[in-house]
Amino acid sequence: MIYWLKSAAGPVVNRGKAAYRRFEKYAPIISFIAGFSWDNFTLGRIDRVLDNSILLFYVVLAGVLIVIQNLVNHGVLSKPFWLRYREWYPVIVQFLFGGLFSAYVVFYSQSAAFTKTDLFLAILIFLLLINEFLRERLDNLYLQMSLYFLVVFAFLTFFLPVVIKKIAVWVFLLGGFLSLGTVLGIIFGLHYFSALKSREQFQRVNSLILGLFVIFNAFYFLNWIPPVPLSLKYGSICHSVERLDGKYQITFEQPDWYQFWARFNPEFHYVEGDTVFCFASVFAPTELGTSIFHHWQKWDEKNRRWQTTDRMRYQITGGRDSGYRGYTFKKNIMPGEWRVDVETESGKTLSRMKFEAITVDSIHVDLVRITR
Repeated sequence: MIYWLKSAAGPVVNRGKAAYRRFEKYAPIISFIAGFSWDNFTLGRIDRVLDNSILLFYVVLAGVLIVIQNLVNHGVLSKPFWLRYREWYPVIVQFLFGGLFSAYVVFYSQSAAFTKTDLFLAILIFLLLINEFLRERLDNLYLQMSLYFLVVFAFLTFFLPVVIKKIAVWVFLLGGFLSLGTVLGIIFGLHYFSALKSREQFQRVNSLILGLFVIFNAFYFLNWIPPVPLSLKYGSICHSVERLDGKYQITFEQPDWYQFWARFNPEFHYVEGDTVFCFASVFAPTELGTSIFHHWQKWDEKNRRWQTTDRMRYQITGGRDSGYRGYTFKKNIMPGEWRVDVETESGKTLSRMKFEAITVDSIHVDLVRITR
């Protein structure tokens, strides 16, 4: 039976290799499209068990294949079974990295406020794009370990809060140390089985991973990493917010026709004494409770900087697909440039809503009322 299976599989494998060599030059773009399309097709909520199981499988399989690839390259695994598929190892690792980076871009962009603090997201997008052209370089141990550390680190940054149902500094640090331990464990294992070129290479790659660990921790404390797994589903600057039968009715100014991306008009017209509201729906994983802040700031023209007027807090509980709804408001605002940052308890920005407060004698603009 085993002999028959080997005989039947041989021609199939050979045809696969021949087809791969024929279309090898198209492998990067095919790998990119396949990984990105598959990942976007299967992704749902950031706390969905199926999605996280798929991503965890990708992370583990990529690590296993990296180990096998290095053991084969250094002759530790020399049986024909391992050698037969050696040219496929970097292709599969590249596919897995592409799928993981595309998933991370989706999840982290949902939590990004697209301010200068989202440097980590920019790195993920960059790696997603260049990953498809790295296959011939994926034999490089330094590149392998660097990318794999980032893959594990980015996964645990949002996965642990989902599992533990808590967002805190210690949860982030736990994910960082688990990432560090995983990658250093692989490096020590390869060194033990003589799958590294030299002791000097062993020391250098360890130093590289430790350096990345320090850098990404600095990113976190500088607020350069989006606050996953939280994300803003909807936000608006409104004239009124009313709760009726468990739903919220919000009224805001209709954006101009060319502002098709805007959720509200950036010009807020008000009569002296009116109230301005900031409404936000923030998604959090099921059973995760945390605090959200609305950070109200006004532009100080004289000193050329933003001045904080209020930082208002309310509690949210996760689980609702379209986010936990909440709002804050200010009375007797002054005319001028304003912005409201929707922030986490640690000060990470989920969204930034800017508007110009303009005083009028009476409201003569198109107002829209919707239910959320």
